[in-house]
Parts: sequence; structure tokens; C-alpha cells
Amino acid sequence: MQALPAIKPQRDELADFEAQCDAWFRDNIVADPGFMLPLTFMEVSTDAQFDFLRRWQRKVYEAGYLGMSWPAEYGGGGLHPDFQRTATRIMRKYDAPILLNAIGTGWAGPLILDVGTEAQRRRYIKPILSAEEIWCQGFSEPENGSDLGNAQLKVVRDGDGYAATGSKIWTSLGDRADHMILLARTASDAVSKYAGLSFFLAPMKVAGVETRRIKKLTGEYGFVQSFFDNAHIPADCLMGEEGQGWSMAMKTLEYERGTKVNLAGGYYSKDMDVMAIVDLARSSARGGKPVLDDPVMRDRLVDFLIDIQGMNLNSQRRNISALNQDRPMGLALMNKLTRTELVRELTQFSLQFQGTRAGYYTGDDEAVDAGFWHRSYLNSFSATIGGGTSEIQKNIIGEHVLGLPKTR
Repeated sequence: MQALPAIKPQRDELADFEAQCDAWFRDNIVADPGFMLPLTFMEVSTDAQFDFLRRWQRKVYEAGYLGMSWPAEYGGGGLHPDFQRTATRIMRKYDAPILLNAIGTGWAGPLILDVGTEAQRRRYIKPILSAEEIWCQGFSEPENGSDLGNAQLKVVRDGDGYAATGSKIWTSLGDRADHMILLARTASDAVSKYAGLSFFLAPMKVAGVETRRIKKLTGEYGFVQSFFDNAHIPADCLMGEEGQGWSMAMKTLEYERGTKVNLAGGYYSKDMDVMAIVDLARSSARGGKPVLDDPVMRDRLVDFLIDIQGMNLNSQRRNISALNQDRPMGLALMNKLTRTELVRELTQFSLQFQGTRAGYYTGDDEAVDAGFWHRSYLNSFSATIGGGTSEIQKNIIGEHVLGLPKTR
């Protein structure tokens, strides 16, 4: 791809780039690889899915359409963000496959660019973009639920590095990852539980690390439980200083929850197409009549359309500072909560007018759209949990946006 200046592009310059980008994605997307593709990075289950998506991300990166606004000296494009926004929009236009290395490009990479050392940026950023090295996230633990500050996996000094012992759970792509962003306890006698935490860019393919796959409601895999038994972590994998883990974790969650944006581009989950549900309702019948003839069902569909349009407009409003002066973080914090809950409600709604065929799942010949809606509904729960459950998100909005007192 021809290099472009790292300044805001002129309208005609951006139009030329859009045409170039449009042609590339039109000609290079494989719509049907011969197997079911995941809707999100949390659903990558089979070797075929993983290998296909890894090759796809590498291809997009090598074509120059990923990491376009990240610094060129670390493997990015060094261009104005408008180019990346355009490329991502074209990806959605052609319903391109998701990008596999979500934790890397969406969480770890931005954090390393923001607060990592020069050596860490040069070591990790390019392999993140090319999907040469896959990343996972080690925050949740089996016994601590949403109490992230109570993480108990222990990391102690061991010669020229550290040794990690404990367990993390709900680790997306953990069995395939090369590295983990790991929140761990380095001091049990600190003045507070938060002060005893540290943050590491931990290697996964070393002695002492074991992963066990977790079967989901859908029958697929994608999550694992990760076990560490004196696993070695090099000293240069520490982010910041010992005891700064909580602040690093909060920076990471800003990216995960969408309150801070420095993404490499692309997307890690497919947006739910409400018009596809309208088409499903149009072709479905209840009591011998099309579902859309039912005024109650029509009203519900219109409500969903209004909600989606509202969220889309709020996403645009986030970029206009004058419209966010009263509560600058309000829209960003709301976005994760409202979108994940809407997808759950919308996919559940789609099952209500499939009649007797609503009982069939993927693999059944009688399943509607090969079981797509059932699979989407069951998978929708993972997004309402990851990055903080909906209940936690409501507390964050109440306390940090609305100024309500902290609940007990």
C-alpha cells in the first residue's frame, strides 16, 4: 500500500483511499471457508477457525489495513486515524471475518504503547498486529468472581525473574496464546489489597503453565482455565513497577470497556443485524399469518430499531467534546452495558417467532438459518460478563458518572 502522510487527509485523498480499500476487501474476503466462523473472538473453538482467522489478520495487516494509526517504528502505519476508521468501515461493509488477536490489538497493544518501555514496544507490537503472537487476559480467578482487586495468583521473585503460582479462569484463547496480560499478587502484606498487585506480560508457552478447555452452553470451546505452577516470568515482563498492577489493570479496562480508544482497527465481534431479524419475522408465521402482521411484534421490532439508532448516534456524539461536557465518560461507560444487553435481548426475541423450529440447534437440518440465532443468543451472555458484568457496569455508571453513593 502506498505510504500516506500522518496528517489529517484532505477529502479527495480520503476518497481515493476509500476506493482502494473497497476494492481490496471486495476481492479478498472469503465469505464461506467451508465451516462456521465465530461471531466473536471468544468463540474460536476449532483449529480450522483459529488457523483461518490468524491467516486473515496477517493478510489484512500485510495489506496495510490494520494498525494504520499506530507508530511506524513499532510496525504500525504511522497514518492519521481517519484512514483506519475508513478501512474498518469498509470491513463492516463487506462483512469481513473478525480479527483474531483481540486481546493483543484491543487491550495489550494500546497499553504497551501508552505505558510500556521502548524495548517492550519494539518487542511486542508488530507480532500483535500480524497475529504472529496471540494474547490472552489473566484477570478473573475461580474464587473471586468480579472482585478483581482480590486476585490471589502469586508471583514471587525467583533469580533473574519471577515465578507465578495460581489459577486464572475464563481465559479466551488461553490454550493458543503466546502471552497473557496478567494481574497477580506480589505482596500480601501491603497497606491495601490493591497495593499488593503487579502487572505482567507473562509468557504462556513455558514450563509450569497448563490450560484446560471449558465447554460452553453452545457446545463450543473458547475459554480455558489457566494453571501456573512456579511458571517463569522474565523480569522485563513487568509493566511499570511492582505494586502498580491495579492502575495498569484499570488502564486496560478503559480499553476493554470502550472508555479509551487506541485500537489497531478492525473489529472482534460481529454487530447484530436487526434488519436480518426483520427479514426473519417477515418469513415466519404464527397462527397462519406472517409475524409482522402482529402489531405487538411490529412494535417490539421498532423499539429495537430505535435503540440501535440511539446507540449509533451516541457513538458519534462521543467524538464531539462540546456534547459531552456535563458527563464526559457517561456515553463511553454506557456503551458496553447497553450494547451487550441489547444483543442478548434481540437474539432472544428472534427465537420467539420460530415456532416449533425454535427447538432445533446447529447441526439439525430443521434449525432456522442453520441454528444461527440460537447460537448467537447463547453466546451473547459472554459479552455481558467479560470486561465487568452488567451489574458491575451499572455500579460504575452510578458511582462514577451519576455520583451516587457507593453500595455495600
